[in-house]
Amino acid sequence: MKRRELLILRHAKSAWDTGAPSDFDRPLAVRGLKATQRIGRYIAETGLIPDAIVCSTATRAVQTVLGAAQSGGFTLRPVRFENAIYEASLKTLLGVLGNCNPQAHRTMIVGHNPGLEYLIDHLAGGVPVPGDGKLMPTAALARVDLPTNWHGLERGQGKLLGLTRVRDLDD
Repeated sequence: MKRRELLILRHAKSAWDTGAPSDFDRPLAVRGLKATQRIGRYIAETGLIPDAIVCSTATRAVQTVLGAAQSGGFTLRPVRFENAIYEASLKTLLGVLGNCNPQAHRTMIVGHNPGLEYLIDHLAGGVPVPGDGKLMPTAALARVDLPTNWHGLERGQGKLLGLTRVRDLDD
């Protein structure tokens, strides 16, 4: 049976001093905008173009996926924006994945910590945290190999294939 691949992208660095009315509305910082371009190019250069994307509706997540797609030259079709990803628990994120397109081989989820870190840990059955204490810093991209079905993803059913941090990429 053909397995699936999940790309997990944390939003890029957001700005704090913008006067945004809420945390949900905070935009990306200049550093974050640059990071979206680099991670988008990385996705394209490595052939990790997603078949489907599900993204938080928070401003910084939307800007991250738009910036990555534009700089990587890949389409956002189909993309599904989900309010539930913002401040999501592991259970909520698993529910979002359960509603993913069953025909998509490679799906990308774009969201926030700590939920994304919980998701990676759950799917991979435990992941050692790097020395800096951050599994998923801003604009990090994780790749997880998964079984064929998006529903009922049990702890340890996936395999972490890689974790890419923007700061480790060449410009």
